[in-house]
Amino acid sequence: MSDEERERKALSLARLKRAKQHLKSARDLLCNDDFADSVSRSYYAIFQAARALLALEGTESRKHSGVISLFNRHFVKTGKVGKRLGVILKDARRSREMADYMELAEFSREDAEAQIADAEVFIQEVQGLIGKEGS
Repeated sequence: MSDEERERKALSLARLKRAKQHLKSARDLLCNDDFADSVSRSYYAIFQAARALLALEGTESRKHSGVISLFNRHFVKTGKVGKRLGVILKDARRSREMADYMELAEFSREDAEAQIADAEVFIQEVQGLIGKEGS
């Protein structure tokens, strides 16, 4: 493995760790009945997991829309991940934007639980891919 590949792997693992931290925060917020913030944190768990995979490819974007576009191009369209992950990422972003920017948006426990479940699936699949890349 080259130095560049080792750096990419280290960045990828750091982002995956951050994704798991966001997921823990989302669960904690859910336990405190803070559903909108839980939805927001679970989106960031998904977002960081997507960025973890992009790090392995050596691609990056500063914008959320760019990360989603790159993720779809490098992973969904190539069949490296199922289309469901692309949908999870897109839908989670829309929910996060509502949670963070729409004062009248309301989220239920079920909404937050569903997004946490999606984040768990997303992170698990990303973790499996990162493990394959390292072998």
